[in-house]
Amino acid sequence: MSEVLKLTVVKRASKLLAVDPKSAEPSRPKITIFGKPGVGKTWGALDFPAVYYIDTEAGADLPQYTDKLKKSGGVYFGREQGSQDFATVIEQIKALATETHPYKTLVIDSLSKLYNLEINKESERLGEKDAFGASKKPAIRMSSTLIRWLDKLDMNVILVCHEKPEWSKGEQIGFVPDAHEKLEYELHLCLRIVKEGESRKAYVKKSRLLEFADGSRFDWSYEEFAKKYGRKSMEAAAKQLVLATPEDLAELNRLLEIVRLPEGEIDKWLKKANVETLAEMDQDKIKACINSLNTKVKL
Repeated sequence: MSEVLKLTVVKRASKLLAVDPKSAEPSRPKITIFGKPGVGKTWGALDFPAVYYIDTEAGADLPQYTDKLKKSGGVYFGREQGSQDFATVIEQIKALATETHPYKTLVIDSLSKLYNLEINKESERLGEKDAFGASKKPAIRMSSTLIRWLDKLDMNVILVCHEKPEWSKGEQIGFVPDAHEKLEYELHLCLRIVKEGESRKAYVKKSRLLEFADGSRFDWSYEEFAKKYGRKSMEAAAKQLVLATPEDLAELNRLLEIVRLPEGEIDKWLKKANVETLAEMDQDKIKACINSLNTKVKL
């Protein structure tokens, strides 16, 4: 009687992590607005819900602005609190991302001021050695860190900027935000605010959102924006990012002393998690790294 050989198929756990696209929660709007002084950029932004207002220019400490901010359930972070220091502002965003609070909208007014102050500080430090845009490097680097944390932040975001001419082949072709060059591409939406008579209009310069087509325009107000985007996600309570605990990091470092990883592996972890250091990784990602290392230890 012939033997029947049976093959046992071992089903391995898939490493594919994608989910049904319809199960992904809608994100908060992250927008850049820019325009000339006095067109109503700040005035419109203060109507957004529960604003955490970072005033880099000391331009919104007048009663009409603070009254409006208080009415929205917002708070004020000005020069006395450190609004003109780029590193301090980034630390505020990290705190908003990781602490429980009632705020729903972050406004930085203006990012242009913060960006250019950083350039001026570096230019003074370099003195005669400032050449080939060297003084811009810290401001660009900190802008990248800022954007990375804004991506993690579960709040509506409005970055207010001045405007500067946009040039092509020696001719002015329009206007762009006065900040690092790629800012208009970084967030969901880039709007140029203009004043037309008694009304204020938002022109869509760049958009990733179907509700805001490139080149379209609408009244610059929270009511009109929320009507187009949807109030539900904009007015929901913020969810906090849970960072790795000191105990998690200690366990990870202990395992890293045992397991010899290929060169550049940790850099891949950081890039995938969109962070600069292991301490900035959220707890779930750190635990995944710990589990992976534990598996290697047992082999």
